[in-house]
Amino acid sequence: MPSEGKTDMERIGLFSEMEYVTIGDKYISPFNRPFNEAASKNRQMLPGGSKLMSALQAGYFDPTYGRIFEGESYSNPVQLRRRYRMAESKKNLSKPFLPSNGEKMPCGIGTYYGTIGGPSPYFSPQRKDKIAYLPPGKNLYTNPGKKGTGYGYPNITIGKQYSHSVELYDIGRITFKKMSEEHHRLLKGGPFKLNLYPREYFDVNPYLDEGPMPPPKKPPTQQLLHGAFKPSSPGKKPGGMKAGTFDPYPTHSSDPYVVKMPKPITTNKQGRIYNSGSTTRSRPVRSIMAANVEKSLNVTNYKDPQLTTY
Repeated sequence: MPSEGKTDMERIGLFSEMEYVTIGDKYISPFNRPFNEAASKNRQMLPGGSKLMSALQAGYFDPTYGRIFEGESYSNPVQLRRRYRMAESKKNLSKPFLPSNGEKMPCGIGTYYGTIGGPSPYFSPQRKDKIAYLPPGKNLYTNPGKKGTGYGYPNITIGKQYSHSVELYDIGRITFKKMSEEHHRLLKGGPFKLNLYPREYFDVNPYLDEGPMPPPKKPPTQQLLHGAFKPSSPGKKPGGMKAGTFDPYPTHSSDPYVVKMPKPITTNKQGRIYNSGSTTRSRPVRSIMAANVEKSLNVTNYKDPQLTTY
């Protein structure tokens, strides 16, 4: 029941509103969920092992082989085929037919040798009788044919030749000249010119300077070197020292020579130097992965494994 607002009875008419996410069942982890518990409880069915396929009855559910037809008579297929051939041979009236001269083999493509009917007149290669061809007569010629291609030759085409019309060569320029002369004849004076505004610009030129111009500045002359620069001596290569560098070689710091202290020699009771009896020997070492697997999955928890993270 909420502390503030309406109760569940007032809102939806129930004593208590159920949750919409779950029905209240307990969560079971997929790693702890049991699998096939019946396989490890009570007695189990022992089939006795798998049986191989053979000609025996072992391996089948029925104790005896069940036939499709019980009590049917024995039938021999060879004897049945022999009886059928004897019954068919009784239907023959006489001996089997044999040709008098044997069969004929064809001796090529397109020949009728060996056939029953022989050649057919419809497939004869001979041509049929036709009426003699009479070519049609020639067209009526009024004049002999004119020779030539037609380009630059008159009176060659079917129609009449176009008559030549005289036309001035430069009729356009002559016409324009006449129109221009007529236009200038109608003018009464020269072009109209307005002399009330003698200035060149509409406004005063702000960049106009009527004073004298200063003398032009001459650029300074550059003195060119007469010859190329040559160093006093050729470049030096660093051959394990500071010969080719700008800075001099640094002075060596004075380091006093110190004599190392002698180490004491280990001896035994007899005063001899101790030597180990045997050298170091290798021993088998298990891998870390195998140790982690055995630690996380062993005999005690293989039925209920847990993921171990490091």
